[in-house]
Amino acid sequence: MEFDPSTLKYNEAGLIPAIAQDATSDEVLMMAWMNADAVRQTLETGRVTYWSRSRQSFWIKGETSGHIQELVEFRIDCDRDCLLVIVNQTGAACHTGRRNCFYTLVDNGVEHITLEVMD
Repeated sequence: MEFDPSTLKYNEAGLIPAIAQDATSDEVLMMAWMNADAVRQTLETGRVTYWSRSRQSFWIKGETSGHIQELVEFRIDCDRDCLLVIVNQTGAACHTGRRNCFYTLVDNGVEHITLEVMD
């Protein structure tokens, strides 16, 4: 069966969450949003493309930073309302310069930073 991006369940803004996971380590790297065109572009080019809500434009991961996400697998959850993009990550996935965006741990009500900025 051929994939049709219109079969996905987008929110009222026309967006769907996409979780990026490292293909080698299985580490969860980040979450961002895609619209139907970003989904198509990701599948056509193999370069993960998100929709920037703040800029209202496409955001091809690594286009300016060099921290590229090369698509390995594209998966859809059972409700068709969330995506998992399994990627080969070059450099930091987080805009803060860390390997992933999930570096803040809350333990007993206290926040702890668990990852340093990459060199």
